[in-house]
Amino acid sequence: MIQQAFEQLGLTQRETQLYQTLLKLGPSSIRDIAEHSGINRGTAYESLKQLQSKGVVSYFPKGKRRFFTAENPDILLNLAEEKRNRLDKTIENLKNTIIPGLHQQQPEYHHTNVRYYEGDDGIEWVLRDILNVVSQQDHKEYCVFSSKPIRPFLYRPFPNYTKQRVKLGINVKVIALGDGGEDAELSERKWIKTEGSVDASYIAIYPPKCAIISLASNNFPSAVVLESQDIAKAQQIIFDTLWKML
Repeated sequence: MIQQAFEQLGLTQRETQLYQTLLKLGPSSIRDIAEHSGINRGTAYESLKQLQSKGVVSYFPKGKRRFFTAENPDILLNLAEEKRNRLDKTIENLKNTIIPGLHQQQPEYHHTNVRYYEGDDGIEWVLRDILNVVSQQDHKEYCVFSSKPIRPFLYRPFPNYTKQRVKLGINVKVIALGDGGEDAELSERKWIKTEGSVDASYIAIYPPKCAIISLASNNFPSAVVLESQDIAKAQQIIFDTLWKML
């Protein structure tokens, strides 16, 4: 825990060891520091110079020798606060200048990111992605095509999904393929009658993404997530047109 904190401040394990040795010894020569820390004099001296540059160690001349001393441990908190302030400024620069500038360097064409997920863990990731993306939008709503055979398996890895969706104030419109499906808060549902069996499928449209979930052999779930404004927009148009007709 201590070493991890020192590393966050930019101090190596050797530098941390030397600083703690100096705290115990008080003002000391390089010979005494090396002897008590178990670090050879040449390496210790170079590390002490680094500690001095970081402000946690200082020295003073005594005759022909230098005596090093550790600064008060409170200096570590000052270093942490300085590091946090620099990080806050970096974050602001990233948000306001750097990232917008990098976006301008991207080509004008729209590309599609495709990601594949398998198993219950993969399906849970997709469901959480839907909530995360939609919850950040002004109009918190997404649309779904869903068939009856997929429903027993869809929320198996995330049984409180609907409660989370409602808690986030997210609306959903569902076009159900075949009978069934439960009404829930902040949801609207319409049905398409089907003849014969229907394959297990679930398509969620949550611009700029679309997710397609299906079942393989032995009811093993898999999913594909497409991230593309163009594809999501086309799917949204199809859904909206069909919704008005039902």
